[in-house]
Amino acid sequence: MSKLRLGLALTGSYCSFGKLAAVLPEVCREFDVLPIFSENAQKDSRFGTGQEWMALLERLTGAKPVTTVAGAEPLGPRGLIDVLAIVPCTGNTLAKLSRGVTDTAVTMAAKGHLRNAKPLLIGVSTNDGLGASAENIGRLLVRKNVYFVPFGQDDPVQKPTSLSCVYEKLIPAVRAAYEGRQLQPILA
Repeated sequence: MSKLRLGLALTGSYCSFGKLAAVLPEVCREFDVLPIFSENAQKDSRFGTGQEWMALLERLTGAKPVTTVAGAEPLGPRGLIDVLAIVPCTGNTLAKLSRGVTDTAVTMAAKGHLRNAKPLLIGVSTNDGLGASAENIGRLLVRKNVYFVPFGQDDPVQKPTSLSCVYEKLIPAVRAAYEGRQLQPILA
């Protein structure tokens, strides 16, 4: 049996890149991974340069990252991936997904993927998950073919509205989404 083809899309939650990097070697052993970077995820931050993160994913996956809307457009029509996981997914991207906005490589990949009725997996990482982004999470929770990596409050005392997915549950969440089901419990 061939490996599942996973589109792994990163958005600009730079502080979460290290958490993702910790599980990436195992993810890359389990799946054939195609990295996709939003335009913001390609930028430099205090957590590293965009070029360093793209080089790391290219080295681990053996695939050149998709970095533009034009580069992401063929993913859906050509059926190049089985599951698309947006991890980490910022509040900005949650809002775009919930409203059908397609203006980044990641949102274009999601649009094309959902058009083919294939599973979209979201790994939330936003400081306003229990604030302004809560409405968008709710809208996406009821959307067909959209699933979530289990998530919870990452620091309820210092950041009471912040939510983060449980990166260690990414692999079982991908498998569940591929099977058309939400990994439970969704709240960690």
